Amino acid sequence: MPLNGTAYTVGDHIDTDVIIPARYLNTSDPAELATYCMIDYDVDFIKKIKPGDIMVAGVNFGCGSSREHAPIAIKAAGISCVIANTFARIFYRNAINIGLPILECPEATKGIKAGDQLSIDLSTGIITNLSKNETYTATPFPPFMQELISAGGLINYTRKSLS
Repeated sequence: MPLNGTAYTVGDHIDTDVIIPARYLNTSDPAELATYCMIDYDVDFIKKIKPGDIMVAGVNFGCGSSREHAPIAIKAAGISCVIANTFARIFYRNAINIGLPILECPEATKGIKAGDQLSIDLSTGIITNLSKNETYTATPFPPFMQELISAGGLINYTRKSLS
C-alpha cells in the first residue's frame, strides 16, 4: 500500500534538539511529544501537518543526541515517512526501531519542493512526485525490515513474532 501525502521540507543538519527540544523531554507520551515536534524550527509545524504528510530533508537529518523521542515525535505528529539525502546513523536506527519509514534519496530531495504531492511505494523504494510527474528511486529496505516497520517497530514486531 502506498504512502500518500504533502511534502513538508526542512534543511540540512536538523538535529534531535530541533526535532524535539530537550525542555519537552519530561514525557515519553507520543501524543504529547507530537505537540512540540519541530517547534523551534517552525512554531506552526503541528498545525500545518496532516496525517500522512511526508517530511523531506537535506543531509545529516537527526544528528545530535541519540534520543528515541525524535522519531517518536515525528511519527506521532502524523508524518508517514521521512526522505533525506542522509540520516545520522543513530536516528536512522531509532526510526526503524519505532516503525517510522525513512528513505535516503538525494535525487528526490533535490526535486521535491514544499507542498508537492507525493506517493511512496516502500516495497520498491519508488517515490513519485505527483505534482511534477517525476519519479525517484531509493533503496528499499529488505523484506524483514519492511515487516518490522509495518508492524509499528521492533517491540510490536517481536511481540507478533513470539505469539
